[in-house]
Amino acid sequence: MSTRRLRSKHLLDIESLTKEEIELILDTAVPFKDLFTKSVKKVSFLRGKTIVNIFYEPSTRTRTSFEIAEKRLSADVVNITVSESSVKKGESLLDTIRTLQAMKADIMVMRHSCPGACHLLASRLNASFINAGDGPHAHPTQALLDIFTIREKLGRVKGINVALIGDITFSRVARSNIWGLKKLGANVRVIGPATLIPKDIEKMGVKVYHNLEKGLEGIDVINILRIQRERQQQMLFPTIREYNRLFGIDETTLRRTDVLVMHPGPMNRGIEISDYIADSPQAVICQQVTNGVAVRMAVLYLIAGEGDLNEIND
Repeated sequence: MSTRRLRSKHLLDIESLTKEEIELILDTAVPFKDLFTKSVKKVSFLRGKTIVNIFYEPSTRTRTSFEIAEKRLSADVVNITVSESSVKKGESLLDTIRTLQAMKADIMVMRHSCPGACHLLASRLNASFINAGDGPHAHPTQALLDIFTIREKLGRVKGINVALIGDITFSRVARSNIWGLKKLGANVRVIGPATLIPKDIEKMGVKVYHNLEKGLEGIDVINILRIQRERQQQMLFPTIREYNRLFGIDETTLRRTDVLVMHPGPMNRGIEISDYIADSPQAVICQQVTNGVAVRMAVLYLIAGEGDLNEIND
């Protein structure tokens, strides 16, 4: 690689990353995965760094994954529970984060319901910010771990055919995946009811299908997205049963066993994915979770780490 660091001290979205920066993160994640899946569990790259995880929305996988990644890098980790913080007393987002920065936090990992929340803070404060999901806008580390998993399993990203299925309109995962996959040369399509696909999505260079059978033709990877009912103001399809009938992935709708099946979680079994498919050998859902730790270690290292990655193999 021509550079060993990212251009920015923040990771706010995939759109602002170059192809080379995406590849740098993916390449850096490889030795980190070898590190924590083998005998060596911790390195000292972030010793002395303070990282604050502040999640304004519920999270299990992302928050835990970041915390494990931070501790594996020997950082000092602080988790803020918003329901028990001064936010409940009326404190603004900016004042809350300013307070944490005044305590000399080096990196803030934040999830927020408002699109652009991390961008706003990064433009006004000195700490580094990692966007752990901002409303329906972006989820950069999820996209990176998804792409890492595809590359690990198929050996490449360029030229493969990837389908994102389900709730595209309210999914931050979908948008970030599209940006990343397109930059690395994949062919991307989205499949779902018209009410759950943005009207201008084709401007991102993707093909749109409203018929599941046609959309799955010639596909190499499917990434199944759950219905974001917590973000919808109204039901945008008749019933859950109807959605499952038309767009649910099961052994009858996915007859090929050579298609890689992914899901960012949490899964709604029996709605967007059946038990049979979720537990099949072609599903790499648990591998995505494992890869998430490696990718987040790589992101943290590249943003603030010190030391030589060759030390891992010493």
